[in-house]
Amino acid sequence: MNIQGKLVIIGGAVDKGSFTETDLDKNASNNLNFFERGILKRIIDESKHKNESRIEVITTASTIPREIGPEYVKALNFLGATNVDVLHIERRKQASDPEVLERLKAADVVMFTGGDQLRLTSMLGGTAFDDMLINKYRNEDFIYAGTSAGAAAASNNMIYQGSSSEALLKGEVKITSGLGLIDGVIIDTHFVQRGRIGRLFQAVVGNPKVLGIGLGEDTGLLITNGKQMEAIGSGLVILVDGREIKDTNLTQIELGEPISINHLVTHVMSKNDTFNLDTFRMTIQSSQYV
Repeated sequence: MNIQGKLVIIGGAVDKGSFTETDLDKNASNNLNFFERGILKRIIDESKHKNESRIEVITTASTIPREIGPEYVKALNFLGATNVDVLHIERRKQASDPEVLERLKAADVVMFTGGDQLRLTSMLGGTAFDDMLINKYRNEDFIYAGTSAGAAAASNNMIYQGSSSEALLKGEVKITSGLGLIDGVIIDTHFVQRGRIGRLFQAVVGNPKVLGIGLGEDTGLLITNGKQMEAIGSGLVILVDGREIKDTNLTQIELGEPISINHLVTHVMSKNDTFNLDTFRMTIQSSQYV
């Protein structure tokens, strides 16, 4: 399938994004950190109408939607976006509301905030909103952007629970269905900061066909044509490829026992590196061997 839209998945920071400055209005140019200057600006630049693109900030995953939404609007406005609003969907029935669907239909970009990805998928999954979202992504010059929970929920398979410290004990990582925009990957966020590599290892060893994507904070991937991934932001993206696993004890151990894995391949991406989901080939932008 030739995907017309773009995905921007971001590792997140805290539930309020990375907007922690108390005097943003007075000293905005000094206060905006890499997330705002780098990733949010890239979203605007990649969008259909650039600064005039219709952007809807969707706060469904958050437990503080009335606080977090205006912060994104403020940052996007500062970066030059002139047509930004917040779309609050706080009950499942709202996802079929004609007014809500009209706003999604008119959007060039949707920006899903952080919070709880299970809250997000349980409210939107299988609704008219989800169907329209997938259709726009596949067939229009449209951007789905998501940070933290919004990133984790973008794929068909979604991690929604799992202790970092016990992630390589069988059964500790819980997986369910996401919003279904991209297949063949599973995404984890706050990856480096919260030591979540074990969660991704367990997710991949249980389904080696799926590529594990671990996103650091202030770091993301721009995915075009449904297959070409470019690292954006200031940190690291960890990719876990299970296709060459030679052995594991996964099916021989009881729940709660440690998992062994032989020959799990990993890649580390930083800004401007690329990875193709069709060929599984990575290109390092500043390679020392070129």
